[in-house]
Amino acid sequence: MTTVAAIVVAFDSAHALPECLGALRADGVPLIVVDNASTDDSAAIAEGQGARVIRNARNEGYGRANNAGARAAQSEYILIVNPDVIVDRGAVAALLDAARRYPDAGFFAPRIVEPSGRVFFQPRSLLASYLTNPTGKLVLPEGEACAPFFSGACFLIRRDLFLQLGGFDENIFLFYEDDDLCRRVADAGSALIYVPQAIVRHGRGRSSTPKPGRIFKSRWHQAWSRAYVSRKYGLPNPAPAIFAVNAVKSVAAGLTFRRSLIERYGGSAAGALAFLRGQGALRQEGLS
Repeated sequence: MTTVAAIVVAFDSAHALPECLGALRADGVPLIVVDNASTDDSAAIAEGQGARVIRNARNEGYGRANNAGARAAQSEYILIVNPDVIVDRGAVAALLDAARRYPDAGFFAPRIVEPSGRVFFQPRSLLASYLTNPTGKLVLPEGEACAPFFSGACFLIRRDLFLQLGGFDENIFLFYEDDDLCRRVADAGSALIYVPQAIVRHGRGRSSTPKPGRIFKSRWHQAWSRAYVSRKYGLPNPAPAIFAVNAVKSVAAGLTFRRSLIERYGGSAAGALAFLRGQGALRQEGLS
């Protein structure tokens, strides 16, 4: 059994994969790429980088695809990595070192640096209703620290813990699956650790090539998933408000003839309405 394997879910990610996989390969990390029925050369590029490729017949969504990669891995740890993330040299070793020093922890998050140089650190979530200062000013920890929530763009987790928890919630096609996983890791009594000496660079939204309709789909799932995880954890249902606000905005956007705005607000309204009608995200994508 190897120590760690990286899992990268690709969906029309040919433009981003060479840098992402090349950096991991340079650091000696075994690669598993789960291709969600890409229409570009994602799978071929991954194979060219020496990755083991799992080819899905259709787009299974982010969580389901990562779960397939985790089941296929033969490693003590798995490193979940978005295609638009470039892992700095030594970052994986730093995460593994932290994992050895904190045996009671199960989830290890690197420092995520955006193209602007901003460090993305957002340890709050709608699922953290217990936090006493949820809208307070965020301050970066000066060193390693515990936090309740981390981004799903890149993290290391003990594979046995991930599988025991059932992996990502497969009812979610996209969005909030990382919030949900972090909540379940913490509820299981395992700490989540920020490891700032492990640095990764995130392209933010470059995972898939932009295409007409993708904004609508993205916003649909964002609205639906927010309502789903709210119900899952007994929080107030945000779907009525999301629908009401975005339905009005989508009508106004229609008067501007700006496709991006119409897709944005229309997608949010449609996702919220689908949740209110009892429609699942998987059904929306033709999945069982």
